[in-house]
Order: sequence, then C-alpha cells, then structure tokens
Amino acid sequence: MRGAAVAKDPQPKNGGAPRGSTAAGKGSGQRPAGQRGGQSGKGRTRPPANVVTPQKPWGLIAGAVAVVVFAAAVIVYAVGQVNEANANRVTSADQIADLKTFEYAAGQHVATPVAYTETPPVGGEHDNEWADCTGTVYDVDIRHENAVHSMEHGAVWITYDADAISDEDLSTLEDLVDGRSGMMLSPYAGQSSPISLQSWGHQLYLDSASDERLEQYVDFMVFNSDFTPEPGATCENPAFISDPLVVGDASRAGTATATDAPVTSSTP
Repeated sequence: MRGAAVAKDPQPKNGGAPRGSTAAGKGSGQRPAGQRGGQSGKGRTRPPANVVTPQKPWGLIAGAVAVVVFAAAVIVYAVGQVNEANANRVTSADQIADLKTFEYAAGQHVATPVAYTETPPVGGEHDNEWADCTGTVYDVDIRHENAVHSMEHGAVWITYDADAISDEDLSTLEDLVDGRSGMMLSPYAGQSSPISLQSWGHQLYLDSASDERLEQYVDFMVFNSDFTPEPGATCENPAFISDPLVVGDASRAGTATATDAPVTSSTP
C-alpha cells in the first residue's frame, strides 16, 4: 500500500509568501505593511525646525533715544531762556527803578533853538524835522530839537558821555540800537551820567550798559502807544542820516525836508 502523501503547502503564486505564513518578511528586514512609515501607523517624525529669533535694532533704538533726549534738553533750555527774559520784563513804567517822568504837550513845532529843562531833553518844543530813528547810530551830538521830534514819534533816544563811557559799554549800546526801528544813539556833551535813556516824557540815567534796566526800558518804551503823542508816525528820514544836523546848526525848516506839521517861531 502506498504511503500517504505528505501534504505540502502549495507554492505561492506570483512569488508570494506561503499561505498561512505568519512570519512573512521575518528576517528579511522588511516591516509589516501596516507599520510602514512609522510605529502604530503614525507618519514619520520630522526633526525640529531651527527657529531664528529676530534681533532688536539696538543701534536705531539708542539713536532715537539720543534724539529725544537732545530735543528735550533744547526745549528745556529754550523755556528757561524765555522764562529768564520774561522775569526781567516790565509791564508798567513804575516797575523801572529810578525812572523819571514828565508832562509835555505834543505838536509844538518851532524853527528856532530851544532851551530845554532836562538834560538830555525828553519833550517840549521841537523842530519840524525829526532825526532818523530806524536803529540809527550817530557819532555826532545831533541837534536836540530834531531828536525831541523823533521821541514824539515813539522813539527811544539813548545818549552817552563820550568821556565817561567804557569802550565795552559803548559797543553794547551800538549792538542794541543798530538796525532796531524806533531807536537812535548819539553822544551828548554835558550829561550827568555815562548813559541816559530818553523817550517822550520819560528819562533814566545809568552808569553801565550791563544794568538790566537798559533792556527793560527799551523793551517797554519803544513805540509804546500809551506814552507816544503820535503813535504810528514814521521814524524814517534818510536825509537826516546822510546829512545830520548837530548842536549849533540852524533848522532846515522851509527846505525840502521831512515835515509833519506847520512851523512856528519861538524864542529860547
């Protein structure tokens, strides 16, 4: 009797693993199909990305801070300067120490010399031609009758004793007056102080140009309509700049000069 044939697993078709094999791929280095791409069916894990944190622009920040600090310093300085200037500013004539005041009627035009009470004069009769007072610096003792007319227009006339004033103080006065409308400067023989300030009806003597009252007087009195008999009148007279009348000169009344009212005669 033939022996029973040993059953063999049929050969896999198309080269597949034998039917019923549970060790498919074992030892072959292959993963079961269900585990490809990672464990437990998960996808492959990517390596962590290198995140680069942006650096702050410290240079720009420092520069901006420096600009802000500098601007703040400038503002503080400017405010301080303004406050300092305002601290010395006056709002009424009686705030100027030792200021003298006088009463004079306006419009008294004469063609003859006038004997004034004050030295330098601060008002009264005067020539019909005014001295130029557009910030004019004269190096001569201008005719007083013409200077008084300029004060009637609102000018401040600063005079100095050439024998008593220092070179530094004279330079300060020249810088203060030069080109500043409503002002004029000239030497004046015989005045009792090195410096004297005049405007219509007001006068202040000073020993030095560093006196804070110099700026106070000028800032308050130039073209002050409360004390100016003819507010808005011009200070310009180019003819007087080119040919200034000096003490001892006769009036130019009746000639082609600046005039704003008829001329009458008067005795000194």
